[in-house]
Amino acid sequence: MAAARRPGRPGPRHRGTPGQEILEETEAGLTRRHPRLSLSAEVVPDVPVPALLRAAKDAEMLVLGTRGHGALAGFLLGSYGQQLIASAECPVVSVRARDGKPVCGGDEGEVVVGQQGGVQESADVLGFAFEAAAARKVPLRAVRAWGPPPVYGYSPGSMWIAEQFGGLEPFEKDALDQALEPWRPRFPEVEVVARVERGSAGHVLLSEASDARLVVVGRRVRESAVGVRIGSVAHAVLHHSACPVVVVPHR
Repeated sequence: MAAARRPGRPGPRHRGTPGQEILEETEAGLTRRHPRLSLSAEVVPDVPVPALLRAAKDAEMLVLGTRGHGALAGFLLGSYGQQLIASAECPVVSVRARDGKPVCGGDEGEVVVGQQGGVQESADVLGFAFEAAAARKVPLRAVRAWGPPPVYGYSPGSMWIAEQFGGLEPFEKDALDQALEPWRPRFPEVEVVARVERGSAGHVLLSEASDARLVVVGRRVRESAVGVRIGSVAHAVLHHSACPVVVVPHR
């Protein structure tokens, strides 16, 4: 398999391997397009998932492409892509291709981030999103979805707290504001749009991100009885988002 490496001492070239010519052509093309980018490349004699996980061990992010037609068919949410997204310790960026070219969203589109849970739980996800918006000099749209809890989910304590805020929606808006509060002064140049909408988190996030340049979602780092999972919200966004998606692991 072929893998990009971090700048530094180049790895062995493995002349004569099937992927060498493709990798060299890709490296040359990227160097022409981005002459100021420090780039190295290596053919790794290993299967994709463990090789990429090792390469990303100390990386800031791992980037995956897609192949196939329509909603991210084939590679990304196949066995390789899903394992990588669920297991990588760093943020994973997925970029779909259309007509052989990456689809990177509009030049003026916002960065859209899905916020769930409390301040600490969403810190890594929001931090990545603020940095991405600042780097691109675009607004950040922070989205939190909510819905009435099922009957068995009601408790006198939780409903009393919600009622003090005037109902569930104001309670959710306050939760989003609290999560954003630590980041606003760190990134004063980033215009923030906070949105709280009723509905399933995946549907709400996709609706708010219809013209986005980048979508950022979280993935809780935990193992279930059936192994690691990427979560239903990340799964929905990876399937249907028209722009690149970043999945950020968090505790």
